[in-house]
Amino acid sequence: MSTLRIKGGRVIDPQHGEDAVRDIGVRDGRIVDLHAQEAVAEEIDASGCVVMAGGIDLHSHIGGGKVNLARMLLPEDHRLNREPIPLPSNPLELASCGHCAPGTLATGYRYAEMGYTSAFEPAMLLANARHAHMEMGDVPILDHGAYVMLGNDELFLQMLAEERDFELVRDYVGWTVNAAKAMGVKVVNPGGISAFKFNQRKLDVDEDHVHWRITPRKVVHTLARAIDELGLPHPLHIHGSNLGVAGNIESTLATIDALEGQRAHLTHIQFHAYGTEGPKKFSSAAQQLIEAVNANKNISIDVGQIMFGQTVTASGDSMRQHAQHGFAHPRKWVGADIECDAGCGVVPFKYREQSFVNALQWVIGLEIFLLVDDPWRVVLTTDHPNGAPFTSYPHLIRLLMDKSFRDEQLARLHPDVAAQSQLASIKRELSLNEIAIMTRAGPARLLGLKDRGHLAAGAAADIAVYRTDTNPETMFTAPDHVFKDGVCVSRAGIITATPTGGTHFVQPAFDRGIEKTLQQYSDQHLSVAYRHATLGHDELCRCTNGGRLLPAECFAPVH
Repeated sequence: MSTLRIKGGRVIDPQHGEDAVRDIGVRDGRIVDLHAQEAVAEEIDASGCVVMAGGIDLHSHIGGGKVNLARMLLPEDHRLNREPIPLPSNPLELASCGHCAPGTLATGYRYAEMGYTSAFEPAMLLANARHAHMEMGDVPILDHGAYVMLGNDELFLQMLAEERDFELVRDYVGWTVNAAKAMGVKVVNPGGISAFKFNQRKLDVDEDHVHWRITPRKVVHTLARAIDELGLPHPLHIHGSNLGVAGNIESTLATIDALEGQRAHLTHIQFHAYGTEGPKKFSSAAQQLIEAVNANKNISIDVGQIMFGQTVTASGDSMRQHAQHGFAHPRKWVGADIECDAGCGVVPFKYREQSFVNALQWVIGLEIFLLVDDPWRVVLTTDHPNGAPFTSYPHLIRLLMDKSFRDEQLARLHPDVAAQSQLASIKRELSLNEIAIMTRAGPARLLGLKDRGHLAAGAAADIAVYRTDTNPETMFTAPDHVFKDGVCVSRAGIITATPTGGTHFVQPAFDRGIEKTLQQYSDQHLSVAYRHATLGHDELCRCTNGGRLLPAECFAPVH
């Protein structure tokens, strides 16, 4: 058994309240306690370095139909970002390119180079689950998982409209999660994707679906209750109503109210924190949002920070993507659907510093990061690629840790922005401990990953060793060493190994009597029979290049 010692680094492990200089031992892919004089096969001098667990991106679009549509829609993104492969300094990298929507291989390389070892696809459709898992399985190095989409599928909405027994709905949710081998459940514009197909162009939280005559409030409450009763570790992952619409803070607050204290994770919340104040009738509602999040301990969020430059927005929210397609840059877009049970819109977009709206979006995201009381309930994301590519994380971390740099960037923006926001008056600078929470320990806790996101004995040896630097962007761009399950996968920004990552999923208990209802529905309405939708363990392993299966434990159901 080969043993590694990472010696003399400053270990930051918020899960265990640790910020101290010590050694870390690694054996057989796990962190172990080593005696000071114990012989090791390899020793790495980490003096002058900060040692953290591998990064975990809780919300990043890395696999599935819409991601491939984004890649195909922007061939220029791949031409502009193509490098001569193989590089003399990077002989292990296979050909892959792209910046806004990188190929699967480039996705794994770029994440690992920054010290990230896990990423989760937030919008997988059951009918497309095999493809999504295969695509994530093609991403090297990273462990991965996905949240299955519910809340716009016609069977679920029909059940609510007919006021079927809640237990039947709960079992349908459990069956879907198990069939898709998902890590959780995502709802996108609750009921709104379906309503759009009935020519409804907006659907607020307490507004009736034109066909089913149910409200998003009922959709959200029912799904959140089902997830709690099934014991899923990750709460309902909510992309709320009216994304990107001025004044949508009221919809966001109504969604929190609809939960009635049940757990929920509000995703890319920056896009849902807009007011209507000021001469342009578009303003920051970050303070209202923060007050609600601080007051409701059942709520966690990720920010979905925008960063300036070219990207592509890829979302299941076809209602909102259709409304925004006129702003496409370049002028092209795609709308799609699968099985009439979800939606998809891909719209290229360029965020500009001198755009008042874009600049205020940038400000709102930073305000949210800096004003939330509890860093354990805030996750650092850009909603890759919707707000920005994930490769912008080091720059974002600098904005959060360095007020003088943040003020310099604010001064470059549209002149009305500072007057309409409070960012300039916020003195807080996030600490390394808070960054470790938002990028490692917090996501691990929210996903129920007990052996990830920390550096105690028994944890997976997913480790990033960062050379201390006064510029956080430099520090977090290319760690000295990155280990995945004890294997060094990157050294100073150079890929050194490309192991296959594992697949995280949950297996909730449910009453299989629901399958009678599913068979009747699929026989009448679907092209894929329900029994063919279920992914077994052997097939999942084949889909993911033989990667390890990493089932997470459900907690005890409350029913």
